[in-house]
Amino acid sequence: MPLQPSNLREALRSISDPDSEKDIVTAGMVRDIQIDGDDIALEIALNTSEPSLHQKMREQIEAAIRATAQTSEEIVAAVSVTFTIDTRSANERVHDSGNPLPNVKKIIAVGAGKGGVGKSTIATTLAVGLARQGAKVGLLDGDIYGPSMPTMLGLHREESKAEDGFLLPFEVHGIQAMTIGKLVEPDKALIWRGPRAHSAFNQLATQTKWGELDYLIVDLPPGTGDVPLSLAQLLPLSGAVIVCTPQVVAQDDARRAVRMFQQLGVPILGLVENMSYFVADDGKEYDIFGRGGGEQMASDMNLAYLGGIPIHPDMRISADTGEPLRNWEITDTMSVALDTVCENLAKAVSSTTDERPTLSIN
Repeated sequence: MPLQPSNLREALRSISDPDSEKDIVTAGMVRDIQIDGDDIALEIALNTSEPSLHQKMREQIEAAIRATAQTSEEIVAAVSVTFTIDTRSANERVHDSGNPLPNVKKIIAVGAGKGGVGKSTIATTLAVGLARQGAKVGLLDGDIYGPSMPTMLGLHREESKAEDGFLLPFEVHGIQAMTIGKLVEPDKALIWRGPRAHSAFNQLATQTKWGELDYLIVDLPPGTGDVPLSLAQLLPLSGAVIVCTPQVVAQDDARRAVRMFQQLGVPILGLVENMSYFVADDGKEYDIFGRGGGEQMASDMNLAYLGGIPIHPDMRISADTGEPLRNWEITDTMSVALDTVCENLAKAVSSTTDERPTLSIN
């Protein structure tokens, strides 16, 4: 039986996209296949114009096609490969190739340009706060190198479980949660290069039995490294929340995080200013870190400001004891601040759409 485009597409699944680590068919890179007698012409979309990569890809494609032809006892005279440049962002390509978590409606990344700004606290607050409002929420601890969710969620009392080859999330505080911190020894240092970190994140995200969720909140490691890139190439993100504290040095790094997500094609849902101010026992407010810096940064960058969270010693206690719901019991001021941020995020997400423009290249 003569070779068909379907045969050739199957053969091309043996070739990996060096960026996403998916095969080039699943990644949507095979744009066209034409068979004219014994000649085959293909159009492949790449996001780079690097000649050495083109040559390597061309050799792999021709080898795969000729191997399939030999198996089918068919003759292939010439294999012509034309490359076009895929101008879609990383996140647009993921949206176009399908969601590996089809039962999750919205996936939201929580990132920061630097450590120590309370990113994990905000990620936990958003997850628990949205669940308090009636949503079905999952929390993925994507901070591969420094997972803090075992402590902040009190997971030391929980046992890791699996079912049918999938990890079962921990059901705590009204949410579902997964963290690598429960899959390795507590004191083990995860000294991993990029590919292994990517693989670990992939497993946590796609091999956890999340079920149906309205939101999956992903707590990322600080900075602009491998894991945020892996996330944008793996899951169709609805958007990102940026966390910073009021001082200028934190804003400088937060701006870099904003630009990273924008470069990856991920919408910025808004910015949260953590440790915004301190309320003393007498009710007087103190701007320890220079209150309002995050809000000003959001305005300067034309971003939504989701709100400011005050600093309070009891928030530290809640984190250390793994009882995030107690944050809503600290003071009325704290409760209102937490609910305001969660409500503003829900509004920001609902105003976005999953329908993203795609560019056809001829």
